[in-house]
Amino acid sequence: MTRALRKPAQFENLLLFRLSRILASGGAPVIRLCEGRYGITRREWRVIASLQSAKRMLSSELAEHLQLDRARTSRAITSLVAKGLLQRHGVAGDQRKAAVEMTDKGRKLYAELFPQVQEINAGLLGALSDSEIALLDNMLSAVQSQAERMGMLDGLPKADRRRGRKLPPP
Repeated sequence: MTRALRKPAQFENLLLFRLSRILASGGAPVIRLCEGRYGITRREWRVIASLQSAKRMLSSELAEHLQLDRARTSRAITSLVAKGLLQRHGVAGDQRKAAVEMTDKGRKLYAELFPQVQEINAGLLGALSDSEIALLDNMLSAVQSQAERMGMLDGLPKADRRRGRKLPPP
């Protein structure tokens, strides 16, 4: 299996594809909880969960922390403000910046939802022993660090989703 991961012969063996499949199947219960029971999207949940530990954050810092573009983060924030889960505060001296924090209603939602997400997380890890979980944690940290060092986007053209892209000639 080591070779299959290092130099995969098939798309299905690519690390990123396998991680995507885990996220899709393991994340489905979280999406159902968020959307079905609490009326928020997965992205909105990520915003709320990130603000739980940070208390108050600039929207630009939040986008960077979540690794989302500013426009998507702004849309999630706007939606959460409309739902009464976040408050937006202007930044003195710079009208372009805004800080956000959770409202009491947002903190209550987090307090109800987070234990359920923890249960889903524990269920996913239920197939592993404690030592395997520790090893997985170390391996995920190493792969994350490597991805950041590689600068995955260096030298690659930026996507332009508004206009689409023509395929290069063969």
